[in-house]
Amino acid sequence: MQRVPLLAGLCAAILIGQSALAPTPAPAQAPEITLTRIECGTPQAPTAVNQRFSDTYSYGDLKVQFVYSCYLIKHGNDYMLWDTGHSMSAPNVAPKVSIVDQLAQLKVTPDQIKFVGISHYHADHTGQVASFPKSTLLIGTGDWDVLNNPKPLQGANVAPFEHWMKGGGKVEPVPQDKDVFGDGSVMMLYLPGHTPGHHGLMVKLPQMGVVVLSGDLVHFQENWNTDGVPAFNIDRAQSVASIERVKKIVAAHKATLIIQHDQRDIAKLPAFPAAAK
Repeated sequence: MQRVPLLAGLCAAILIGQSALAPTPAPAQAPEITLTRIECGTPQAPTAVNQRFSDTYSYGDLKVQFVYSCYLIKHGNDYMLWDTGHSMSAPNVAPKVSIVDQLAQLKVTPDQIKFVGISHYHADHTGQVASFPKSTLLIGTGDWDVLNNPKPLQGANVAPFEHWMKGGGKVEPVPQDKDVFGDGSVMMLYLPGHTPGHHGLMVKLPQMGVVVLSGDLVHFQENWNTDGVPAFNIDRAQSVASIERVKKIVAAHKATLIIQHDQRDIAKLPAFPAAAK
C-alpha cells in the first residue's frame, strides 16, 4: 500500500532535481529604441501670434518663427514615422529635402516604415504621408471620421489619405491612447481639442528618458506656459484639458516636452542625422 506514494515521491524528487539542474532561460533583450528628428518644412519669417494663437490675446507683440518637424522612432527592427510635414509642393514652406530622401541617409526605405502615426489632419503634418503606402496608418478616430466625411471640416487635408480611404492600405483609427508596439515604450496619447482626434506621442528612451511629442497641443513655449488656446481650435475645453493632462504626464515622468513647431524645443534633440537614445 505504500508503494504508490513512495513512487510518486521518488518521481517528484527526480523532477525537482532536473528542474534545479535545467538552465534558466535568458531574459528577453529589450529592443533598441531611438528617436530622430527630421526637417519637414522651411521656416518663414517670424509670425505675430497674438490674434490667431490665443483667444485671450495674451502675447502682445510676440513673434514666433515656426518650424516643421517629423520624427522617426526605431523600435528594434521596426520603424514608426510620426507626422509627415509639408508636401514638397507647398508654397514657401516646402521642405528642402523630402522625408524619403532623409530616411535614405539613415539607410531606411519607405517599405521599412511599419507605422505612420499622424497627430492630426492639417497640411503641415500630413503633406508627405502618401510616400508610405505600405505603412499602417495610425490616426485619431475623430480625425479619420472628418477625412471621410463628404463635407470635411475646414483645414482637413484629405487628398494625401486617398490611398487608405479607398482601401489601398491598412489604417487603424485610434479612439483613445494606443500602445504602438505593445510594450509601453511608444504611446499615442489622445489629446483632443485642436482637432477632434488629435494625438501626441510619448516615447520612453533608455538614456534620455521619456519624451513627449506635442503634435499641435501647443505651438510654442508661451502657449504651454499660459494654457494658450488658438482661436481656430475645435474645442476650447478639450484643449485646456489636454494641455493639463500632458503637464501632469511631464511632471510624473520628468519628461522632456518637444513642442513640434518651436525651435527652442526642437533643439533639445540631436540634429539630424543623430538620434536621441
